[in-house]
Amino acid sequence: MSLGVTEGKKRGLHAVADSRGVIAALAIDQRGAMRKLFGKAMGAEPAAVPADLIAKFKEAVSRALTPYASAILLDPEFGLPAAQQRSKKAGLLLAYEKTGYDKAVPGRLPQLLDHWSVERLAAAGADCVKLLLYYSSTSTPEVNDTKHAFVERIGAECAEADVPFFLELVSYGEGLEDKGAEFAKVKPEVVSRGIEEFSKAAYRVDVLKVGFPVNLAFVEGAPDAKHESLYSRTEALALYKTAESFARVPFIYLSEGVTNEAFQFGLELAAEAGVRFSGVLCGRATWQNGVPAFVKGGTADLEDWLSGEGIQNIQAVNRCLKAAQPWHAAIPGESKGGVRRKGKGRL
Repeated sequence: MSLGVTEGKKRGLHAVADSRGVIAALAIDQRGAMRKLFGKAMGAEPAAVPADLIAKFKEAVSRALTPYASAILLDPEFGLPAAQQRSKKAGLLLAYEKTGYDKAVPGRLPQLLDHWSVERLAAAGADCVKLLLYYSSTSTPEVNDTKHAFVERIGAECAEADVPFFLELVSYGEGLEDKGAEFAKVKPEVVSRGIEEFSKAAYRVDVLKVGFPVNLAFVEGAPDAKHESLYSRTEALALYKTAESFARVPFIYLSEGVTNEAFQFGLELAAEAGVRFSGVLCGRATWQNGVPAFVKGGTADLEDWLSGEGIQNIQAVNRCLKAAQPWHAAIPGESKGGVRRKGKGRL
């Protein structure tokens, strides 16, 4: 990134950002997590959820919510029909990884989708390519070196195709419960070290997609907090700034499956801390409560829910992006020049 951004990558980044250069994107590339949501609402095993239900849900969400987003993140397995339903003003990111990981293999190692490449994703309409990586500084050097080499290969493939590379880091602790107190204690370090590592030029990452550096459920004053606080608001703000200090590329926040209210709280903390983040790729915090409506009443009930609570959710997140900075402001020597799509909606 220190060498500047190519014209092709600039076009892709402008395509998924709003008129300010802020990435105000909607994420609905979930597959395994979405099957679980559907399975819970249907009283069925996730594997029994019909693929066409997932595809239809994504189409409805894309139609209803992309007029309020700068872009949508989808998967090529179930999401290509939804990509065709998006607002003409919304850019498109496509996921490259298989959903989940093999629990029989240590380290939550990544796998790519069969039959897809960066060139094929771009040919399918992707302005940018996204890879999800489970990453932890608590993993063994052997596990992390495997992941480092994997990301280097994807970065090189995106560079060859001149397509922006978004790397989504999902933090975890080896042997720790993801939502438990023990991981909450080490999460700030894990998030910071992930940002530090993948900001290195060797990976050719254009934008990092990261979680908040604290588990919001353990922060004093957080909505829906169900645990004893581990961090005061002041301590949380300091941890936000520490994580930011390691970033050498633009970064945006993901919602990690929290409620819309909790996600807003996390973004408010980022703004209060003065963090220079470049937007969001917000998923379940926006649309997850639409799943029961869809299961109960079909597309009509889902569309009613989306036109009310769904739009309210996305607009609430949008209001929290006033503190976000343009992606190009996070790159030394980069201006807002290049191709820019006018009249872009915002999340």
